[in-house]
Amino acid sequence: LMLSEWLVDVPLDLEQEWVVVVCPVGKRALVVASRGSTAAYTKSGFCVNRFPSLLPGGNRHNSTSEKVYCILDCIYNEAKQTYYILDVMCWRGHPVYDCQTDFRFFWLFSKIQEEEGLGEKSRINPFKFVGLQNFPCSSDSLCKVLAMDFPFEVDGLLFYHKQTHYTPGSTPLVGWLRPYMVPEILGLAVPATVLTAKPDYAGRQLQQIIESKKNKKLAAEKGHPSSAAAARNGHYELEHLSTPQPANSPEGRDEAGSQMEN
Repeated sequence: LMLSEWLVDVPLDLEQEWVVVVCPVGKRALVVASRGSTAAYTKSGFCVNRFPSLLPGGNRHNSTSEKVYCILDCIYNEAKQTYYILDVMCWRGHPVYDCQTDFRFFWLFSKIQEEEGLGEKSRINPFKFVGLQNFPCSSDSLCKVLAMDFPFEVDGLLFYHKQTHYTPGSTPLVGWLRPYMVPEILGLAVPATVLTAKPDYAGRQLQQIIESKKNKKLAAEKGHPSSAAAARNGHYELEHLSTPQPANSPEGRDEAGSQMEN
């Protein structure tokens, strides 16, 4: 899976060359539909579920050839029994790893529309597969996005560079922010909504993120083979796609299991 980094250092071309995807709360999953079955894997490669689906190659009725298969980057929301599709690596046997983000997103959107019943639960499709919309990163667009109502509980925002290829591992070309971080990080005057309301720990959390990034950068400049110690000191470097809350806070204890794992 292609993993994000905290969007602390804002790119100068954010408005022109990036798009944003609003992400639901859930667990990150690599979904592979092949040879008449669909499997969901964690980022470490552990198979957590196997089921039929209406994805090409995902059930024994639509798997006419070994060449018909799909590989998708998803977020699984257990409450809604839904796999929200973030990105695509392969569709119907056509790999798109080396295609740019804007093409992959366009390709994915068009292909999802062609598969009837994919977004509905049924005997042959027990989990819904729903594409996630992307938006421009202009100030006006971001303000509108943060004022929208979404059909799921929002976890955060993923920022994708339009021209990046799908590259497994952590990359600065995919950034992550919680919605309430947008005003401070991006310097935008955003509407006061549930999404942009700051939790009590927001200031402390942001400082830890910045310190962690600084420590990792210093470690890299000094030629350290690993910056694991710096990451441990910061605690909030992106081990998870969502923000782990302070371990000693009631919120952290109560919600630790509900946030998306990268």
